[in-house]
Amino acid sequence: MLIKSDNYSLIALLACMMSFAYCLAAEPVKPFESDAGFEPAGIIDVLNQAEWRRQGIQPARICSDEVFLRRVYLDVIGTLPQPVEVRRFLESDDPDKRAQLIDELMSREEFADYWALKWCDLLRVKAEFPINLWPNAVQAYHRWIRDSVKANKPYDQFVRELLTSSGSNFRVPPVNFYRAIQGQEPETIARAAVLAFMGERMENWSADRRAGTAAFFSRIAYKKTAEWKEEIVFPDPTPAGTLKAVFPDGVEVTIDPENDPRIVFADWLIDSENPWFARCVVNRIWYWLMGRGIIHEPDDIRADNLPVNPALLAHLQKVLVEADYDLRQVFREILNSSTYQQSCIPACDNPRSEELFAHYSVRRLDAEVLIDALCWISGTDEKYMSMIPEPFTYIPMHQRTISLADGSITSQFLEMFGRPSRDTGLESERSNKPTDAQRLHLLNSTHVQKKIQNSSRLRGVSNSTRADNQKLIRLIYLNILSRYPTEGELDTGLKYLKDCGLNRQDAAVDLAWALINSKEFLYRH
Repeated sequence: MLIKSDNYSLIALLACMMSFAYCLAAEPVKPFESDAGFEPAGIIDVLNQAEWRRQGIQPARICSDEVFLRRVYLDVIGTLPQPVEVRRFLESDDPDKRAQLIDELMSREEFADYWALKWCDLLRVKAEFPINLWPNAVQAYHRWIRDSVKANKPYDQFVRELLTSSGSNFRVPPVNFYRAIQGQEPETIARAAVLAFMGERMENWSADRRAGTAAFFSRIAYKKTAEWKEEIVFPDPTPAGTLKAVFPDGVEVTIDPENDPRIVFADWLIDSENPWFARCVVNRIWYWLMGRGIIHEPDDIRADNLPVNPALLAHLQKVLVEADYDLRQVFREILNSSTYQQSCIPACDNPRSEELFAHYSVRRLDAEVLIDALCWISGTDEKYMSMIPEPFTYIPMHQRTISLADGSITSQFLEMFGRPSRDTGLESERSNKPTDAQRLHLLNSTHVQKKIQNSSRLRGVSNSTRADNQKLIRLIYLNILSRYPTEGELDTGLKYLKDCGLNRQDAAVDLAWALINSKEFLYRH
């Protein structure tokens, strides 16, 4: 049922009422804030609090349990919580329940799916033009990345394998790092490595510095095989002389012909004393979880783009190195901090409040996460497949979008909502900015209409509540917004079900549609 014009104003009113209250408030805004003010829970908070005091910034309150639960599910596993998980968490009196939930989420299969998606964006995992890995290599590469995330492979080992692997790109998956680059010139390869693992853009460097770094990638050879689209990457055995190269820090090195220059570069890069390596990845993780990098943008690190809190960045680097490059330890450090667990509602009007992380940064859901959420709520699937290039790629109907391996396999919805093309390895390829086309699609498209109208989940909720409209509304809120309605929201919903002139099922569909179009559903908060 498309939204009827006579019901549109009521639905718009519902959506408006369910948006956030982005105003300053002396009292906590329920249900988004708890009664607790900001109290440091660790070094991250102490370092941020010191900076806030210098800038005259008041931090936000700690978010409510409802908000934290939804936020951490979306941030850590890209997935909405099940109603039973919401109930269990809200009913628990365990003071450590937030920390326990963080550890539970990092052990789930969806954690590997979601963070493999993030790494596949940066590493350009894509079968078609202009990357042209082809489906066989894409599947192998994605599986290796996901397995690495699931096994919690140390980050230094992960990067070293990417930079130093040789062999068939079908049989030695990390070799695809060299295949997923637009060009085989040494400087092009060096530019991709520097961007991914140092967070810098080599085009901003001097010509001598670019040439010195490119030399480490000047002895790579590529060979086709008899198997369709397979390619072997290996150290070029032909050069007989020594190679002079210069590390990005200006130190010169002479490499004997029997040594692989890539190994020399990788050993320098992952050394615990290297200031670029750990800094880049912890800054990326902070960006992924907090919405802004300590150095922002996270892949534009340069001398004149300074961190907003150098001590905070240095602390996270230290955490990673001392944990032997266990990225999950950095996740724990950030997620358990009061800084991460702040409300999204600012406590002051200082223009630098968001930049200095004095409240949680509101941002729209990733395209893949959003369509998965819509499918989960409606009990429907999305159909993905690729007829080009061969071999054709068929995706099982039940497979989640966050687990798609190939950046070439897409849809109108994913493109409209900013899924990255995976052509450059830049974070900016993903766009989570709202557009008029997105709003119209969610409000009026037959795509979303059919999902909501045919929702087996909504039908089940409606049937299980019989004539109890109050219970119906509470369960709809629980399924869509991962919380129960406030008294005002409940009264508005009851009035609409009574006065709208629709049967109970159609009225429930309208209520669900209004919630799905609210900022609270569409955004991380």
